[in-house]
Amino acid sequence: MNLLYKLNERLLLNISLKENEKIIYSVPYDLDKQLNFTANNYIIVTDKRLLISKNDVLINEIELQHIEKAFCDNYPNNGILRIKLKDGKYILTARFSLRHVIRISYITEGINRLIIGRTDIVKSKEQDRICPKCKKPLPGTKSCPHCDGRNVTYIKLKQLCHPYIKNFILLSVLMLLSSISILITPKIQQLFIDNALFKQKGTINDIIVFIVTMLIITILSIILSVLKNWYCVVLGSKISMDLRQKTYYKLQSLSLSYIQSRKPGDLMRRISNDSVRIRRFMENTFANLLSTVITIGFAIIYMFIIDWKLTIISLVFLPLTIIISISQRRQMKKRFRKANRSMDKLNSSLQDVISGMQIVKTYGKEEKEAKKFQNLSDNYAHIQTNNLIFFAYFTPILIFGLGLGTYVITYLGGRHVLIGDMMPGTLTQFISYAAILFGSLDRMINLPRDLAEMLNSLERIFDIWQEKPELQSSALSIKHNIIGNVKFENVTFGYQSYDPVLKNINLNVEKGEMIGLVGASGVGKSTIINLIMHLYDVNQGVLSIDGIDIKDIDTEHLHSQIGVVLQETFLFSGTILDNIRYANPTATLDEVIDAAKTANAHDFICRTPNGYETYIGQLGYTLSGGERQRLAIARAVLCKPKLLILDEATSNLDTESEYLIQKALERLRSNCTTFAIAHRLSTLKNADRIVVINDHNIAEIGTHEQLIEKKGIYYNLVTAQLQLSKLKVNV
Repeated sequence: MNLLYKLNERLLLNISLKENEKIIYSVPYDLDKQLNFTANNYIIVTDKRLLISKNDVLINEIELQHIEKAFCDNYPNNGILRIKLKDGKYILTARFSLRHVIRISYITEGINRLIIGRTDIVKSKEQDRICPKCKKPLPGTKSCPHCDGRNVTYIKLKQLCHPYIKNFILLSVLMLLSSISILITPKIQQLFIDNALFKQKGTINDIIVFIVTMLIITILSIILSVLKNWYCVVLGSKISMDLRQKTYYKLQSLSLSYIQSRKPGDLMRRISNDSVRIRRFMENTFANLLSTVITIGFAIIYMFIIDWKLTIISLVFLPLTIIISISQRRQMKKRFRKANRSMDKLNSSLQDVISGMQIVKTYGKEEKEAKKFQNLSDNYAHIQTNNLIFFAYFTPILIFGLGLGTYVITYLGGRHVLIGDMMPGTLTQFISYAAILFGSLDRMINLPRDLAEMLNSLERIFDIWQEKPELQSSALSIKHNIIGNVKFENVTFGYQSYDPVLKNINLNVEKGEMIGLVGASGVGKSTIINLIMHLYDVNQGVLSIDGIDIKDIDTEHLHSQIGVVLQETFLFSGTILDNIRYANPTATLDEVIDAAKTANAHDFICRTPNGYETYIGQLGYTLSGGERQRLAIARAVLCKPKLLILDEATSNLDTESEYLIQKALERLRSNCTTFAIAHRLSTLKNADRIVVINDHNIAEIGTHEQLIEKKGIYYNLVTAQLQLSKLKVNV
């Protein structure tokens, strides 16, 4: 995150920094008082002042010594940087869209640290070092991405190829032999024409020897070409497979917040389509790349040996062709990136519609979704058409430029033969090498296009590889067997650190307790269980299990001891047995049946066509909502959890099933600690304690009877539900 944008000279002159005054932050803001978008506006913080500029003109200036506190207020459609002065007055200094909210939140914290004399001010990693060439911040790397853009390509290719270096060496040998077989042919033709045909001293035996020799070389060339292409296919497939697997495993290790912030279609294409593009590059382009480069190099050398003047003339158009090709490289990259983004949107839209087809049909939105898909499809087709048109005229122009050299040397070489300065065989040899050269260059013309497409796919894959998980088990993390004691100590957390969902939560839960979490929607109930499951790290404070900081417990081992039944039940395509066993793949059939009985699922499973071997479709839509919920509960029970998480676990059950589940949960309570979220408060009557969340904190805590007697928030919630139930009965 860049917190130090480069300011132009005009603005720096208008600011007129004081002696020894240093700019610490400079970031843009983009809204005026009427919430209209504007440009060239900056919030600038020095070690002495807060400066606000608009259109490169300073419009506000506040000494830090006069500031009591800075605030970053977030609203649904904009944010405000607000300053409280020491005399009690408030000043609204700048408005900004939500795209800048994180950056300005960090700056707000930095201002508050500066005004109390703290030296550990917030800095972005980019501020640590500045590139001496371009004076831009370095993103924590040894090389500057602005100056060393060419190195990025080299580094990515090196990282891609490094594990297969032995394979590439063998492939290089095959390519070298293939090039030799091509380059030796013109020399044999020259000797045959000049010595046997032109001087008319040859015999039938010479013709036979020439034909046999050419036949042998051709057969060897075909064999080498087949081996080379076969090996490239094998190597390309192996690289593609390894890329898919590594990307998938990396994706699995990333934090839930990263995955939820990306479109599923985009992630799927990176694993599948982008790895296929790299495989195609290896099979089609790289298969001929090295041999083509070798062939071009030796062809030019032989041409210089034969006639250096004619060679220079034949290559006069080559630099222009190369310059044109290189100049369009960035344009090609942009075109492929744009096409990929369009395709990501298309795939994501398609996946959303297929996954939510029941909702689409229920609301009769088939035509609307069809039009939406058509628009996305048309947009992708338009982008692809423009790309193909671009290459349709770009490639022939380059080929024509290269071909001009062939016409020139044919004319000049023919004149040399006519006046006796060159033998016909030598001219044939020269033209053959020129044909090999320009033919190889023709194949190289598409290299920038293929390379740009491959690098774009590689960039998208590396984007996942280089992502660091927010949750990382330390080398000292332990595989702790949970007892069941959970403790929150001054825990503060927000999915965005500047916007906390929970503030200063303190809660001590003993082994075997059942804790009910109650509150209005959005107050942080699900956030608490997300922290207990260690899907996120707390921003401040300590969350410990059995006295051990949850960050020091091996995450995978922790999850294996937690049973979870979420509000949105998810079942995999497969049999009922597979879905229940998902929590414990080694469980026996008897253990699965016991878990199903505990969850009151055994009876309905026995009524299905094949019992536990009954296949259920994607997401389990062949089952009712209550049946899916009971399978999810059985799955949670099977892993014999030490911590049991229930998020509206009985919301889809009828009264009788709910009663049986409550009885089953009571049996489990002696063996595990339970956290239950429920909007139907009657299901929490038997909880040891009920925690009421309100305004980001714990507002009330106690048993059902204690909270009813208190007549606070919980009492009001229960009363409201009872009144609603009476209304339903009367209706």
